[in-house]
Formats: sequence, C-alpha cells, structure tokens
Amino acid sequence: MAAGARVFLEVRSRLRRALLIVGEPKGGGMPMDVTITPFSLRLIIPEGCTEIWLPAEVRLVPSSCRGLQYVAGDGLHLRLQAQAEFSTKLISIFNQSSQAQECCTFYCQSCGEVIIRDRKLLRVLPLPSENWGALVEEWCCHPDPFANKLLHPRENDCFIGDSFFLVNLRSNLQQEPKANTKVICKRCKVVLGETVSSETTKFYMTEVIIQPSERSFSIIPRSQFVQSIVAQCLVELSSARSTFRYTIQDQDGKVYILLWLLNLDSLVIESLRSSKHITKFPLFEDTLKSDSSPAWNAVKVLYQPCIKSRNKKLASLWESDISVHSLTLPSATCLELLLILSRSNAMLPPSLRQMNSFQEFH
Repeated sequence: MAAGARVFLEVRSRLRRALLIVGEPKGGGMPMDVTITPFSLRLIIPEGCTEIWLPAEVRLVPSSCRGLQYVAGDGLHLRLQAQAEFSTKLISIFNQSSQAQECCTFYCQSCGEVIIRDRKLLRVLPLPSENWGALVEEWCCHPDPFANKLLHPRENDCFIGDSFFLVNLRSNLQQEPKANTKVICKRCKVVLGETVSSETTKFYMTEVIIQPSERSFSIIPRSQFVQSIVAQCLVELSSARSTFRYTIQDQDGKVYILLWLLNLDSLVIESLRSSKHITKFPLFEDTLKSDSSPAWNAVKVLYQPCIKSRNKKLASLWESDISVHSLTLPSATCLELLLILSRSNAMLPPSLRQMNSFQEFH
C-alpha cells in the first residue's frame, strides 16, 4: 500500500451515483495514476500501489466519470455513476413478530447483568406518537374518552416508544418504587431507565438488550451499539413521520445535540482509516481494532453540539419548532453520542466536515 495514500468513496444507492476523493500523497506534488474498474480502485504513485476491491454489491461505471477537480486539503474529486444493493444492517433492538410469545431476558448492554429474566411477552406494541392526545379532539365529536388515562403495559406486555421500552415490573419487585426515579444497573451503575409509575418502568434502547432466553448474551462494542440504535431510531422516525430534524436531550430536557438527517442510503468505502492521530477512548477501542473492514453502511447527518451553552439560540429555536422531534437518552449516552459524532467527523475528508456551519457525520 502506498505510504500516505488515501481513497474515499461514498456511494448513494438510491441515486445510483458516487463521489470519489483521492487524497494527495504525503510530500505532495508526486505523479499519480488512478485506475477505476467496475470492481476496484487502484492508485499508483512512486512509493507503491493502493488497490481497493469493492464489496460484491457495489459496481462502478468508469465511463461516467465527470467533474474532475482538485480541492486543496482533500486532493482529486470526481463523480461517477454506481450501482449498489443497499441493505441497512442494524443491531436488532426488538423483533416484534418473532419474539412476541417467547420468553425473553433483558440485559444491561454495558455489562451483561440480567435485569428481567424469562419474561414471556404476549403483546409487543408500538406506542402512538407523544402528541397523540392532542389529536383526539379531531377524532371525536364528544368529550375526550382518553382524558387523564395513561398507557401502561400489563405484566406480559412491552410497549415500544421512540427510544425506549415500557414494561411492567410488578412481579419482579420486592417493594413498590416511587415514580420518576432512575433505574440503575446493580453491577456497572449505568442508568438504564426510570420508573414511570409504581408498576411501569421505562428502559432506554441504548442501555438494554432484549434477547430470547435460550440465546446466550454476547457483548457488543458500546460505540457500535449506540450508533446502530440511534441510526435505527432515525430510520424509523423519518419513515413513519417524515421527520428529519432532531434534538438529543437527557431526562431533564437538557439539549446536547442538534441532528439534521440528510440521507439513509450511503455506503462509505475508505482506505487508510488511520486512527493513530485520534485519541483512543475506551468507548472506541473495539471499533479501532476493526479498521480492517474498508466499507460500511452509513446514515449521513449534520450536527451541532449544544454543551457548555454552545448554539444556545439555535437550540431554543429548534425546541419551539413543531417539525423538530426530540429523542431522550441518559445524559452519559448523550455525551457518548457526541463523542462518536466528533470522531467520525474528524475521519472525513476536510471538505466534507462542515455544511452551513453544521458538522457532518457518516
């Protein structure tokens, strides 16, 4: 592989087009030979050769290359047609059809501690949108029959919200808990959720894994899990509600991140995903080890951090905008997500890192 050579390819499966960026070798000014075939990319410089074989589901159309230009700090940019069979491989939060009627076990995602053992779920139901009560007046010609009635699951129910589960813990508790108290993992002390009432508990999707009881628990790298869960929430919300702007907030309503969803169909292929210049946090140790895989599906978003009073005015405008949807997560997970976004942004070519003052994430 050529020293310092970098190739970045983003394929948009629905648009059938791709953006190729060939980075300038270290030292600059060297002659370079770029060869594009339907199945591979090859970069030759005096120091050596970099060749990337594309995934089986991706095909390029070399004859369609256009828009060749040099961008300072990035290198050569060009666009071309591409074909890709896009399949979003997300970590399954909960398969409603297959796991209903089965005995399930709830685990802490961080350490594997059992939260609920062998719970038979007879009903797994999605909750209506959080503003459903305001729409009842449009449905009924008589007084609201649902006024002051909350949706609480029974013992064998699991209700699914935007970023949380509601379950009934009455049979698992020694004593009756108070409402609005945090639920904390006994082993690792991570916040898993909070009590909604004396019987109903809310678990956050980013903190709990639900699996059939006969299946053994396997640890998923934390960064990979958080990214996949948040991506799945964005995919489902954008499809069901045509919502593309989000605030990420904690249980107290404090906004940490503004997210603007751009697209869901990107496949990113990159050589030399070097992490040696990026500070290694425990959150990323497992993903840094997996850099050997050059291709991954991506959800593309723009984001703005809102910690330490940053973007306070913009956050206030978004909070008052009815087209913006809020996703609530534990405060520690909000910070984890911000760190994930920042790290991914730093690994993009410089010209792709910002757009209209927002930072970009793949």
